[in-house]
Amino acid sequence: MAVRGVPCLAWCLRRVGASGDWLLLEAGTQVTVGRGLDITYQLVSKTCPLMISRKHCVFQQNAEGQWTVKDNKSLNGVWLNKQRLDPSKVYPIAEGDRIELGVPLENRETAEYEYEVIKDEWEKIRPFLAQRSDLGKAKCSRPKRKFSLEELETCESESLSNSKCKRDRMSCANEPFDKPWVQAEEARRLTEKMDVKLPAPGPSEGYSDPVHGSPVHSRKAVAVAQKDQKGSGHVESWTGLKKLKKSLEDTMKLKVKVQEKQTAVLNVKQKCRKSDQKEMLVMEQELQALQNQLCMEQEHQQQQVEELERTLCKEQQKLEGEKCQHGEENLKEQLAQVLQEHHALMEELNRNKRDFEEIIQAKNKELEETKEEKEKVRAQKEEVLNQMNDVLENELQCTICSEHFIEAVTLNCAHSFCSYCINEWTKRKVECPICRQEIKSKTRSLVLDNCINRMVEKLDVEMKEHRLSLIRGRKGERETECGGETSHRQ
Repeated sequence: MAVRGVPCLAWCLRRVGASGDWLLLEAGTQVTVGRGLDITYQLVSKTCPLMISRKHCVFQQNAEGQWTVKDNKSLNGVWLNKQRLDPSKVYPIAEGDRIELGVPLENRETAEYEYEVIKDEWEKIRPFLAQRSDLGKAKCSRPKRKFSLEELETCESESLSNSKCKRDRMSCANEPFDKPWVQAEEARRLTEKMDVKLPAPGPSEGYSDPVHGSPVHSRKAVAVAQKDQKGSGHVESWTGLKKLKKSLEDTMKLKVKVQEKQTAVLNVKQKCRKSDQKEMLVMEQELQALQNQLCMEQEHQQQQVEELERTLCKEQQKLEGEKCQHGEENLKEQLAQVLQEHHALMEELNRNKRDFEEIIQAKNKELEETKEEKEKVRAQKEEVLNQMNDVLENELQCTICSEHFIEAVTLNCAHSFCSYCINEWTKRKVECPICRQEIKSKTRSLVLDNCINRMVEKLDVEMKEHRLSLIRGRKGERETECGGETSHRQ
């Protein structure tokens, strides 16, 4: 419950590009999304029905109260900020995140169901919320049927009367005369549950009675009425229904008057608690009179309902006797209906097959594009390695040993050689092997050594081992020479 004067904030998934069908993330509940039945919000794609799995994903709060999303091993996946989620992990979501259910088709850049996580005041987001699927299970459990124009008009009038009855029942729950009204309501519901529909006495009357049965029974009743329009039982039932409807309307009017009178009494009591006692007494007497009149109307209505029940039972027995004669026609109609359902199911399966093939083609195209990108990256890597080898072979090789520089040394003439190689060369000649200038200075080049070491690390194992063996051999020869000179001096 929100504190009065403080706005109540709620988490919601706003559908991108649409002014409705937002998904409310109700605190303390688990919100499931998919195209199945036992879920919170049912999403059925118009372009590709198999894009959304039966139970596609689950939204739930963690121990800290933060909302999370989990991919329930869906076929086309859940994408959070353009990144596909791992079905075995739970990912936290924050305000402003984008969530896509499924993959985009060829003619679209984004998925059909794309949402943005928002947190706003409840009054602002309430008009745009989608209807929960789990709240409408009871309503959807009854089989669908087609209604004629007259039946639709009758259903509309009944829905209005039912809504008024519910409103009055809630507002006057504490009234002393509520018990007989509840009994009358139960009797009326009992008549609605019966499977018999009584037709009008003749085609000239455009009124349809409020008691509906199944479509098969309705057609039977109409056929029987056309054969025997002068039946006294049908006329009596029709007259009883008309009286009952009129009685219900009168009772509803009285109920509204009583409610208005009670409201007026309460208002007067609040305004004038200490004065105008006479006016209060007069209004209370009027209210009591209306209540007594309402009780009498309800008792009369109860009697009419019981009389109507007896009449309907008789008519039902007659219809059950005539039902056996039309069994073959019913079987033919049922067979035709089953065939139509079979054809519709086959068309839906073919459509789903085509949609599934489109999804597979899109997946294959995505895999081919990924393979091409990998091949391009591998070719670029090979080209870089070849360029490095060319540089190492042409620019970073010692002209004396034809190997990559090891402890590179730069002479005063700017030519570079291995330290070991130039030392061996100067034992015979004190001049540059390339330009023949006199060697006056030797400078270690650490930049060349670091560059060669980093480039060699990216070469194959054979090149690395060859270079390490050369370094160890030259180091051993240098230590041997140093040991010989020391012994000679001693």
